[in-house]
Amino acid sequence: MEILATPEAARDACDAARARGLRVGLVPTMGALHRGHATLIDEARRRAGFVVVSVFVNPTQFGPGEDLARYPRTLPEDVALARAQGADAVFAPAPAAMYPPGDETRVRPGATAAALCGEHRPGHFEGVATVVTKLFAIAGPCVATFGRKDYQQLRVVTQMVRDLFLPVEVVGVATVREEDGLALSSRNRYLGEPERTRALAIAGGLGRAVRAHAAGERHAGALRAMVLAPVGSAFDAIDYVTVADADSLLPFADVDSVGDRAVLAVAARIGGTRLIDNVVLGEDPAPR
Repeated sequence: MEILATPEAARDACDAARARGLRVGLVPTMGALHRGHATLIDEARRRAGFVVVSVFVNPTQFGPGEDLARYPRTLPEDVALARAQGADAVFAPAPAAMYPPGDETRVRPGATAAALCGEHRPGHFEGVATVVTKLFAIAGPCVATFGRKDYQQLRVVTQMVRDLFLPVEVVGVATVREEDGLALSSRNRYLGEPERTRALAIAGGLGRAVRAHAAGERHAGALRAMVLAPVGSAFDAIDYVTVADADSLLPFADVDSVGDRAVLAVAARIGGTRLIDNVVLGEDPAPR
């Protein structure tokens, strides 16, 4: 497996793979890889003959006071996991390689990025859209896999690819969970055992909402309350518990009826750890 440190080396590797008649699969990550990332690599391998995993903690998607400095950086372990999953290359550039001196261009997403995390993390999705566009430009025509746990990110990237006519197939991969329902996240390693137990309130609330929706509940306020109550009791702060259109991410008011498909998304904090999770009602199984 190749370890690539520069955009030029990564581009050359992807170009060479296509010259051999192979489709390129790209798995963009910020490292601290876990079983959820392994499923992204597996899906890329299923769809492509040459799979490259990017490992880059992107500074432009972190705001002031967020966890950029302490975000886990575990490149040797990441390389080992990628190799074990059959990746062909890991692209692990330094920040200066992705944002060289004089860099000034940014990609600004639209309405899909405005609500949910966009409301609580100003500039976050501009950073995401910018670095993903850079990765797509480096990789060239490819299939790229993204986890549905970061559902808004998936929708933003999908919209961006459509709007900018990028030669990329974006594939969303189902959220991977522990047996007790906790969504896998690199930030879970910040949690001690008591905090981890409290974090299960999200999966429990989402599960109740999924079952209620399947039984016919369509009142947005009722579905939202099934998550808001347990999360409010277990977490120190809530950024949002929102029922939104599953495609546009426009939030429903509590008095609205949601129909047969909607996303129920959560962002909440235990101490300094921010966790996100979601289910698409009418589509995803109950987390627990």
